[in-house]
Amino acid sequence: MSQDILVYDIEDRRYINLNSTCTLKCQFCPKTQGHPIVNKYDLTLHEKKSVDDYIAALGDPKKYNEVVFCGFGEPTLRLKELLAISHWIKNNGGKVRVNTDGLANLVYKRNILPELGECVDAISISMNAQNEDVYNKHCQPAMIGSYQAMLEFIELAPKYIADVTASAIEGLEGVDIEACEKLAQERNVKFKKRVLDNVG
Repeated sequence: MSQDILVYDIEDRRYINLNSTCTLKCQFCPKTQGHPIVNKYDLTLHEKKSVDDYIAALGDPKKYNEVVFCGFGEPTLRLKELLAISHWIKNNGGKVRVNTDGLANLVYKRNILPELGECVDAISISMNAQNEDVYNKHCQPAMIGSYQAMLEFIELAPKYIADVTASAIEGLEGVDIEACEKLAQERNVKFKKRVLDNVG
């Protein structure tokens, strides 16, 4: 068995591969398609690693433009570890971004954004669709009410985190990028158009 990849680099960013489980089963995700590869990195995690394991793997966070929580699992599902690692990065001069599906408040049944706001500089939230039907088709959420919970998370996020971006993927059937961008603008956050099959 090959060694799990806990961190990986793309350009001037260091990424943290914190978790392998997810609240969604997105049909466009390489992991769902049985190909858990990003930029030649196999992000399969065979076991959960500790905060100390990640800190040891990170190195000096100041060497990178930012440190990003982004793998093939939802990082907020390991919230305690995410917060501990993020505080360590901030205390050592680094900048933290979290890529998330925006469902953490639904999972934990409380608002976790104040905790993220203490140690996260930027957050990217996967909107993925302009309405619930298209969202459910492509993302296949495990929890009822996921789409509305995600929109509420996007709306709340700027109260706690200065740099908030919502994203959607061009090329998915039925996804209206302009409508997604309008939803982001209405919630006073930035919007990023991603491209299908362009991961990383």
